[in-house]
Amino acid sequence: MVKKLSTLSASAAVLITALTAALAPAPSPASTPAETPSMTAGASAAVSSSLDNARIAAHFDLASGRTPENIALAPDGDAYVTFAAGRQVAKVSRDGTTRILATLPKPADGGVHTPVLGFPLTVGITRAHDGSLYFLYATGTADLTGVWRLRPGGRPERIAALPAGGLPNGLALDARTRTLYVTDSVLGTIWRVPATGGTATAWSTAPELASTGFLGANGLKVHHGAVWAGNLDRGTVVRIPVLPGGHAGEARIRATGLPGIDDFAFTGHGDRLLATLNGTGQVALVQGDGSHSIVLTGADGLQNPTAVALRGRTVYVTSAAYVTGQDPNLLLARLNDQRHATAAHPAYRGRRAR
Repeated sequence: MVKKLSTLSASAAVLITALTAALAPAPSPASTPAETPSMTAGASAAVSSSLDNARIAAHFDLASGRTPENIALAPDGDAYVTFAAGRQVAKVSRDGTTRILATLPKPADGGVHTPVLGFPLTVGITRAHDGSLYFLYATGTADLTGVWRLRPGGRPERIAALPAGGLPNGLALDARTRTLYVTDSVLGTIWRVPATGGTATAWSTAPELASTGFLGANGLKVHHGAVWAGNLDRGTVVRIPVLPGGHAGEARIRATGLPGIDDFAFTGHGDRLLATLNGTGQVALVQGDGSHSIVLTGADGLQNPTAVALRGRTVYVTSAAYVTGQDPNLLLARLNDQRHATAAHPAYRGRRAR
């Protein structure tokens, strides 16, 4: 995540430099013995035809800090996004109308002590079946950094504190156990928090989650009995099984060569996933064996893509324009591979993509 807004131009210069370094070809992680060699094949340079019908569904106001960082989908076709620089949570309707649902309080110091970035930001978001939204706020202060909840018609409230010296980033809900998982991009940690609120506990501090100088563990998903995380600095996707009793198993790298990976979402076909590559302005389709191809680029309208989600065959991609400084937006595309199923959203089985 980086900024190029005029109000934060000084910080942006530092952040863009850091991101440029982060996007260099990732070295083999020190944890190579934990890797599965067959799962880390290189990428195809060709743009795949697995996605088509790409179009911009909504444009956001960069000057107002409406830089979409993460996305959660609702059954009625609405999308919920966090605006990182605006400290806001918003609903984007099917017609592209955007409504701000909550603006979080600004820290007393302005957020200048937020680790790495130097400004307060709302980041990961997920939605529960009852319509409650859970999201993360990073401020560098102990009174505001943590997991927040917004119930339908209610006010935002912090339900769990997280370390002020960290940068909570990715968020996922295990609906079966009512457990929230949080990546910390600075501390190289995955936190575990009850969805009802309470004390956060460090679930995994595997070295595969650590940064190499900028941001480490980032996007996060719960999938097939495991917690999966992307590492922005290393360009990797890591799988950590959830063992009996809820403990973390051994971390294993499942894909490499994804520089600047910000977020990802499973397509419903095995372990295949779509990943947003923030700095290069691309979306990659990563196969179960770790190989990948590029399926969306700047030519489709991407501007530093930050997050991806799927509903049926419809793919949602948010772009924050952190570096490009042009047209933060929400892009829709169609996954034209019939094999993908709809495991991530069973309620949509049999529905046509809009």
